[in-house]
This record gives sequence, C-alpha cells and structure tokens, in this order.
Amino acid sequence: MTDIDLSALISAGAHFGHLTSKWDPKMKPYIFMEKNGIYIIDLKKTIEGLARALEKVRAVVRDGGDVLFVGTKKQAQDILREEASRCGMFYVVERWLGGTLTNFQTVKRSIRRLKQLEKDSTSGLYENLTKKEVLSLEREREKLETLHSGIKEMKRHPDLMFIVDPDLEYIAVREAERLDIPVVAIVDTNCDPEMIDFPIPGNDDSIRTIALITRQISNAILEARGKDATAQDTLAATKVLAEADLLEESDYISTYEEEEESEGAEETEMETSDTEEAEETEEEYEDYVEEYEEDEDEEH
Repeated sequence: MTDIDLSALISAGAHFGHLTSKWDPKMKPYIFMEKNGIYIIDLKKTIEGLARALEKVRAVVRDGGDVLFVGTKKQAQDILREEASRCGMFYVVERWLGGTLTNFQTVKRSIRRLKQLEKDSTSGLYENLTKKEVLSLEREREKLETLHSGIKEMKRHPDLMFIVDPDLEYIAVREAERLDIPVVAIVDTNCDPEMIDFPIPGNDDSIRTIALITRQISNAILEARGKDATAQDTLAATKVLAEADLLEESDYISTYEEEEESEGAEETEMETSDTEEAEETEEEYEDYVEEYEEDEDEEH
C-alpha cells in the first residue's frame, strides 16, 4: 500500500481534472463527477493505481532495473530532477528528443561528445584555441548538457518509465511501447489511460500533486534498494511546495491557459470563475470522502 491517504490527495488538489470540453472519454472510469464544467477525479482510483504502480517499481528495482523519469512541463521539471537524483535514477526534463530510446545509439554518440567536451574544458586544451573557438565549443557543451544531463550515465534502455502528463510526452510513450518498456504515469482527464501500463489518475498540472506522487515513486526505489527513504530525504519537496504557495498556483487549471491566452480575455475570466467555484467542489468532495470512510468502517 501507499503512505498517501485521501486527505493528502485532496490537500494537494489531485482530484481536479480538466474542463469537460478537454477530456478523453477513456478516462470515464476514473472520473467521480462533473462540477462547474470541470471533471473531478475519483481519488479511490488514484490510490489503487498508485499502489499497483509502486508494486511494479519495487519489483523492477529489486531485479536490478533502472527507472527513467520523464516530465518536460514547467510544473514537473524541478521535482523530477530532484527526485530522480535523490534515488539515483535517470531523468529527462528539458526536452524529449525523438529517438531518445528507439535511436539510442545516436544519443549515446552525443553523450560521448558531451563527455569529451567536458574533459577538454578542464585539460588545458582551450588555451591553444581562439576566444571564438572556445565560445563555440562552450555553447555546444551547454546545449548537450541541457539535453542529456539526466541520462549522461545511462548505458542501456531503462526497464521502467515514470511519466508526468503522457498526453504531452506522447512521443516518449510511443517509444516505450515500441521497445516493450512498461510505463507508470500520472494521467489527467485529457489523457488516454489505455496507452499506459500503470496509470495513476490525478491532476498532472498541480505542483503539489506531482511532488506528492513522485516522492512516493522515489521512496519506493530507495526502499527496493534497501535504503532508508527518510534518511535519503532532502529539502527539495519542501522547497518546491513553498514556491507553489508563493505562486498561489491553481490546482486544476492546466497549461492550456497559455494556449488560450490568445483566444481572448473572456475565456480567461471564465477560467478564473471556475477556480473560485472549485472551493465549493472541494467541500462536496470532502463530504463524499467522509461517507466513504464511514462505509469502510462499517464493513470492517
């Protein structure tokens, strides 16, 4: 089982989905209700999906497998970088290059080039070059470092992938499918869960939700390696959540806001209204949780 309960997920805003106009019908089994034009995710299904995912993660790591964290959206980048580094796994958070897995030999050549540039920069070789040549090499190194820093030490294909927003990272999902690499992913109401081996229904646009679920994944990896997850902990998640509070991030309005800015101020006002009405939705969901917990107590 997981260390996450319904109240923690509600506090993180994990139950807020996308607008009803932006959904995938295949997500219907994971939706609890619709309120004010927004789909509300069934958090019981989230806990069940997370439990299955953690079981798979532990099994893969115990067998000596590697996990690749993938999430290039702004909300996920820092979290995935910190958590993957914490548990000693690989990550892609800047940009998924087409062929990163299916054309891995080419990617490995780029990584070798990066390592050579890093070696040259400290070996004194640059002393014999002009400023223009050094600047050109440094720009190349920085570009390669940005793209490949998280997979620089990855010698082979990963045995499992953890993805935030598979709808955005559809190329990575397709490559994993072609190579028979199982995928664990946080799926929002606009995603196709059938493309994912171990879907975790949840708000993939909330910093708190991403941090909460990703922390569980990294803890499972550390535990499977026989390490104390709490001892390996860092201040990364605390820092990220503090920044989220400062930004007063919406827990359910997703990155489509940027796409819709050009459509006019009227739609932006509608989304703001939906954000305010979300508080009423959360109260209604909490009532549902209380009834659910009472039913569980009676059954036991």
